Amino acid sequence: MNIRSRWESLFRLSGSDQGSGGVLGRIFAAYVGIALLLFAIAAAAALWQTHASVSPKAAMKRMAASVSPQFFIDMIGLESAALKRSGETTFSGGKVGGYLAEMLLHVNPVEPKSLLASEMPGLRGAKRSSADPGSGLIAEGAAPGTGKADGTTGEKIVDNNQSQGGVANPGSEPQKETAIQPTGGTESNGTVPDPGPTKLTTAGRKVVFVYHSHPRESWVPELKVNQANEAEDSQKNITMVGKRLTDKLEEYGIGSVHSGTDYPTSVPGYNWNYSYKYSLQTVKEAVAQNKEITFLFDLHRDSAARDITTASIGGTDYARVYFIVGKKNERWEQNEAFARKIHNKLEAEYPGLSRGIWDKGSGGHAEYNQSVSPNSILIEVGGPYNSLEEAYRTADVLAKTISGLYWDAEKVNAPAAAAVAVK
Repeated sequence: MNIRSRWESLFRLSGSDQGSGGVLGRIFAAYVGIALLLFAIAAAAALWQTHASVSPKAAMKRMAASVSPQFFIDMIGLESAALKRSGETTFSGGKVGGYLAEMLLHVNPVEPKSLLASEMPGLRGAKRSSADPGSGLIAEGAAPGTGKADGTTGEKIVDNNQSQGGVANPGSEPQKETAIQPTGGTESNGTVPDPGPTKLTTAGRKVVFVYHSHPRESWVPELKVNQANEAEDSQKNITMVGKRLTDKLEEYGIGSVHSGTDYPTSVPGYNWNYSYKYSLQTVKEAVAQNKEITFLFDLHRDSAARDITTASIGGTDYARVYFIVGKKNERWEQNEAFARKIHNKLEAEYPGLSRGIWDKGSGGHAEYNQSVSPNSILIEVGGPYNSLEEAYRTADVLAKTISGLYWDAEKVNAPAAAAVAVK
């Protein structure tokens, strides 16, 4: 073999080795890339778990809360023919893919507009998914007309049958509208009696502030619209209920201030997602003008179905209330204790009117300006299918209940204050 042939053979061998090495190098690089990606995902999950304070137990509870009772029944039915439901089930035909898409991606494959809902809030309806624990949620952090559920991490629900703060079963069926008899006094038409003249008064001191982070929440029957996501109005809305509550508290001798500020028109460049930023400024201004404000109530209208948000008391329909406490506030237990006092008193006098207390976890906003005062809570009054009259009746009951708690506390504190004055 001559020298030229040897050199050609050497180059061919070298090229073959380089080609093999190149393929192996690319495979190795791919494995390294995949390993780094998995490591990054694991690190992100660990950071999220730390930030959200999610324990494995809480995560399991959240997973269980994200599926409906029918899902569990259908799972059991796969193993036991005796328990299998008739007709279509969760696992029938092509429903599995749709179910997973809705649960994991919050997108309904058969409803194209759900793809745009996150960017165009008005497109979302009021329909609740099976992921919503309890009997219907507020869904702060979501847009007007939505279920407004922003995650269930670390959440605790106090059901209206658990006045001492027990945890409700997130997989239970929603409580339907029920006929209940109040133990407190009501007129024949179901309204709370006019308190009449009272000797009790805060003597001009304003101690209660009522406001609305979502002032345009309204009602389907009042606006004559067809869907819950259309129940938004600049005139006839939840601010009317807040004004009613404020006026009734004044009648009970409790100095109160109400803000009906319409942020969409009063805030330049208004963005619905910053609702609580706007309302926090309103709260700060009110407290600056009235130094003795102690109790703050952010009134909303929930977006659950009518059978969830309505209670029949003495043959008259009332809009049920739902207390929301944000756990992003480090002292949220104080706000919860305050909410529980109101809930328990309602249970004692108007059993079933309260839907309970929802301690919202770290998802979404979950603070609701409640760090301003330990006596600050968000109250949902009814839903989109209640009427203004039903909401007014509930406002009257709330005023009676809150004033009763206030004056009871004053009686307890008065002797102690007098003793300090004597010293």
